[in-house]
Amino acid sequence: MKLRLPRRPRDRLLAGAAALAVLAGAGTWTAAAASGDGPAVHRQDQVLRMPGTDAEGSAGIDTSFFTAGDAGQRRPAVLLGHGFGGSKDDVRAQAERLARDGYAVMTWSARGFGRSGGKIGLNDPEHEVKDVSALVDWLARRPEVRLDAAGDPRVGVAGASYGGAVALLAAGYDRRVDAIAPQITYWNLADSLFPQGVFKKLWAGIFFTSGAADGLQQAGRPAGPAGPPAAPGCGRFEPQLCAMYERVAVAGKPDAEARELLERRSPSAVGDRIKVPALIVQGQDDSLFPLDQADAMARAIAANGAPVAVDWAAGGHDGGMREAGRIEDRVKAWFDRYLKDDRGVDTGPAFRVTRTGGIDSTDGRIMVRGASGDRYPGLVADPRPFPLTGREQTFANPAGGAPPALSALPGIGGQLASLGTGFSLDFPGQNARFESEPLEGEVRVTGTPAITLDVRSTAADGSAVLFGKLYDVGPDGRQQVLPSQLVAPVRVADAGQGRSVRLRLPAVDHAFQAGHRLRLVVAATDLGYASPAEPASYTVSVREPLQLPVADGVRTAAAGLPGWIWWLPLGAVALAAALLGIRRTGGSRAAAPPDPELAGVPLDITGLTKRYAKAQDRYAVRELSFRVERGQVLGLLGPNGAGKTTTLRMLMGLITPDAGEIRVFGHAIRPGAPVLSRVGAFVEGAGFLPHLSGRANLELYWQATGRPAEDAHLAEALEIAGLGDALERAVRTYSQGMRQRLAIAQAMLGLPDLLILDEPTNGLDPPQIREMRDVMIRYAAGGRTVIVSSHLLSEVEQSCTHLVVMDRGRLVQAGPVAEITGGGDTLLVALEAPVDEAAVGKVAALEGVASVVPADEGLLVRLDGATPAALIAELVRLELPVTAVGPHRRLEDAFLTLIGGAA
Repeated sequence: MKLRLPRRPRDRLLAGAAALAVLAGAGTWTAAAASGDGPAVHRQDQVLRMPGTDAEGSAGIDTSFFTAGDAGQRRPAVLLGHGFGGSKDDVRAQAERLARDGYAVMTWSARGFGRSGGKIGLNDPEHEVKDVSALVDWLARRPEVRLDAAGDPRVGVAGASYGGAVALLAAGYDRRVDAIAPQITYWNLADSLFPQGVFKKLWAGIFFTSGAADGLQQAGRPAGPAGPPAAPGCGRFEPQLCAMYERVAVAGKPDAEARELLERRSPSAVGDRIKVPALIVQGQDDSLFPLDQADAMARAIAANGAPVAVDWAAGGHDGGMREAGRIEDRVKAWFDRYLKDDRGVDTGPAFRVTRTGGIDSTDGRIMVRGASGDRYPGLVADPRPFPLTGREQTFANPAGGAPPALSALPGIGGQLASLGTGFSLDFPGQNARFESEPLEGEVRVTGTPAITLDVRSTAADGSAVLFGKLYDVGPDGRQQVLPSQLVAPVRVADAGQGRSVRLRLPAVDHAFQAGHRLRLVVAATDLGYASPAEPASYTVSVREPLQLPVADGVRTAAAGLPGWIWWLPLGAVALAAALLGIRRTGGSRAAAPPDPELAGVPLDITGLTKRYAKAQDRYAVRELSFRVERGQVLGLLGPNGAGKTTTLRMLMGLITPDAGEIRVFGHAIRPGAPVLSRVGAFVEGAGFLPHLSGRANLELYWQATGRPAEDAHLAEALEIAGLGDALERAVRTYSQGMRQRLAIAQAMLGLPDLLILDEPTNGLDPPQIREMRDVMIRYAAGGRTVIVSSHLLSEVEQSCTHLVVMDRGRLVQAGPVAEITGGGDTLLVALEAPVDEAAVGKVAALEGVASVVPADEGLLVRLDGATPAALIAELVRLELPVTAVGPHRRLEDAFLTLIGGAA
């Protein structure tokens, strides 16, 4: 049956509509070109005035309204919210896609962000949430929007983080909302920032100090369209929020007033009112809003009788949303079902979890796969006991809580953990450890492990602050991984004489392999949280076995994901490898032995061939052969589609050729070949962790190679980058040119013998291009080799010693630059001294001469019938001080000639 909910009284709708007015002259219409075959998207930008945007009067909320197709057709509407610190521009691309899919979409910058005025209230129901209701009022008056009743549009709300919370709150406060899709957000903000009574100081500090810094910049400025100037020290936050943060930060622990303030502004405050279909997406790599927040919202909304689906995605606040495209597709399907009433659409399983599985050698990305179930299992499904060994242990909480243990780091921890590495640090004497026996078989944990501990404290108030984490320890006992880099804090009161406490560890989805051990670490400190400043000692012992939730039902794939995909992955890989070997030569797949005759040759390519996928007669590269020697700067040239990037990707072992061979210093190239450690490459851009500085990105990249730090030659790479003080800034603040220079410096780490650069001058200004040219020349002059692919022919001509010209996958010509550019109809006449205009005119008047142009070196003479010998004779007759005559042709001319004029 159709799910419809009670609506607001008509007089309330009229009152809300009356409170919303468009600023005179603030609206503008623009049209964006269609993507692919879709219709053009029309965007209307307006600043909407709302009452009470700040304490000193009303101010504007910056909005955009997107539609596509027939303007007279009514369609469902979607409100898209943005994350904390962002603006409406962050969700523009998704808004345009939804508009092309038949929705009327509104985006807006929340109070205190972007060009909107007002104070940041952390989704205050009296301000930000009422703003959303006012936007719903505005949508109800639009002729493009489908209505369920007068003043009641068919509308869904979606958003991530800050925007996800306002989606939940809007559904709780405004019954006109029909469906929601909150992502990586909170249910109870007090529980998120004060988990188990412990202050999450690092994340809280990031929020409040960044807002305060903005306030210091804004303070004293005259009032403008975005509202009055902010007060110094508080930024755009509401004063009571600043006071709350400062009070908690100084005390190092939350108080009842702080909890009450945040809980009042949390979706949990209206959890019993959220009765609309909810797609809940939460990131697994998220120390800010962990999976327990999604669990709480799922249980509450499902208890209200509304349809709920839960998706544990790869990424989160600590690793970026690595499945943004898939999530957007699922949000669209959810709205198609519950806003467009399309009962045939597949909204996906009730529960889905993304699992990582190694690295894709073709592009270096983390491979993911999905597991699903027909019901959401919660966080404590099917707990299984695992005894832990370890005596009662006493450890210290150091004075000032320093040095702290290291587990979660905002913005980066989960990204490293997804690679199976990560990082963690537990100081001796500040923790207790308990371990299991080696596991007899794989144990897949899906949910929240839990254990009961006995705790005693010597603190003056009898309390203890503990941090629990569950490591996956390898068979050697030394290598350990902290799943998703997550830690669970707990404040234990009245532990002076000892008491038991139930420690709920972080919710994860993680497979502990056979032969591995479970290691529980209970620590006194953690970098991300506030610990008591007073020194104390804690005594901890294990009372009961560790309980691990094992959701067996999740192993069953949903419709569209065949069940055998989980139990035959290795068989599929083996079959694919066998077929690939048959298609090639049918011979042995063993790596070819090194060729000692090529040990000193940086690169030798022979008969290299790569077909386009699914096309036997179309080639990306065909029978390509050339050699590069030491000290050369080789330019790889060709029009778009010539096969340059495909060649470079095969050279780096990212993709496999169909035929031919690539040897680097005599070693055959294949994925993971050891000789690739002598190759540095920058192809098709580089990925950086946006929250880290440029220096930290380079250091982490080198650490990931496992090579000694002294081999990185970091100082040389930083000099190459030439970023100055920007090296200490977060990469997210970099311009395109700055990112480009950082990527090139990353490729040069370790001073590789063979350096490959694909379009290295993109985003660089002319002085930076000149510097890049000098860097390549100096680099090769030291006995190394550089291969550069570029469309800037003038730069290639000035920086490269040799060229390889490709067209439609084939080699056109290879050789020194001078050899390739020679042979034109223009001669360079070198002179001992400059000549006057009269002499230039005499040369131009000679028979068989088309034109004469003065140059720095002498004269550029273009012939039109005359021979070089005849020209020289005439120049001598004119008594010009000629020192040399030789061919002169620009690389551009030679290039166009070689490829038939089609660039």
